[in-house]
Amino acid sequence: MSSITVLLLVLGFILLMEGAEWLVRGAARLGANSGISPLAIGLTVVALGTSAPELAVNLQSALGGHPDIAVGNVIGSNILNVLFILGISALITPLSVSAPLIRLDVALMLATSSLVYLLALDGQFSRLDGGLLFIGMIIYLVFSTIKCRRENMEVPHEYTEEYGLQKKGILKSLGLILLGLLLLALGARWLVAGAVEMARFFGVSELIVGLTLIAIGTSLPEAAASVVASLRGERDIAVGNVVGSNLFNLLAVLGLTSLATPAGIPISPAALNFDIPVMLAASIACLPILFTSHLIARWEGILFLGYYLAYTAYLLLYPLQHHDLETYNSTMLGFVIPLTAITLLVLVIRARRKP
Repeated sequence: MSSITVLLLVLGFILLMEGAEWLVRGAARLGANSGISPLAIGLTVVALGTSAPELAVNLQSALGGHPDIAVGNVIGSNILNVLFILGISALITPLSVSAPLIRLDVALMLATSSLVYLLALDGQFSRLDGGLLFIGMIIYLVFSTIKCRRENMEVPHEYTEEYGLQKKGILKSLGLILLGLLLLALGARWLVAGAVEMARFFGVSELIVGLTLIAIGTSLPEAAASVVASLRGERDIAVGNVVGSNLFNLLAVLGLTSLATPAGIPISPAALNFDIPVMLAASIACLPILFTSHLIARWEGILFLGYYLAYTAYLLLYPLQHHDLETYNSTMLGFVIPLTAITLLVLVIRARRKP
């Protein structure tokens, strides 16, 4: 792999992070200058700030003729968010979730993941599918705003707290937004170009690159926000950031990408038969938040991390057609997954029987 490819990857990641930073600064200040409430800014700016890299990469990939990277980025990011980021956060401190809004978001994440799987069964995400998903995002934001106002809840808005809501002038705010968009566009272009060259060099599919390298890189904001929240003891934020980001990825990122692609986004059989079901299973793994004392314990965090490592190992073994692949599949499908499912079911039944 050439040094230029490595440089493109590194610079692409850096520009994506900086672009998201400047975009959020400008959006927060423009909202304040326009008289928009901190609640509305918190609901939109946090989701935008942590998912802007995914959106930029997806648009660049889909429009540039690399749909597998676009699909892999969204699916891989959601799998990583639940299994790896929540796993790490639960290891730091058990994640007790008290906010009813977040528990509702977990149920919505499961429902949305199921919907995405159903939409994928025909082999593509069409413009109609994209419109349906994006309308769902608008409904979700409106509902969340109304719900928070009714219950007098505060939505975490770490970006607006850091950058302040003081008026800085519309022109300056627009300039920051423009700078952020330019950096995002350039970073996405370089990152996708580097990822394509990397896939060709190692002889792996663009889907695997999207599921691993691109997904990890674009999920860095979510990882940082949730880990810091766990260290500070702000457990609702740690979980809410992951769940909200997953919803935004599926409804807004995948929805907008499908809308922007005239012919839709084709879905590879590998993604349809394996990766999207894994994403759905990861969402199901969050059900204990709803039923078992609203808690993700440390042992569950270890379980999440173990599954992510197992999933990543499969992605690495599959292209090589390793001789242990069949044994690995049999072990995972015939023992580990059923045992975990039974354990979670028992926990749910016990929790439901408690007075």
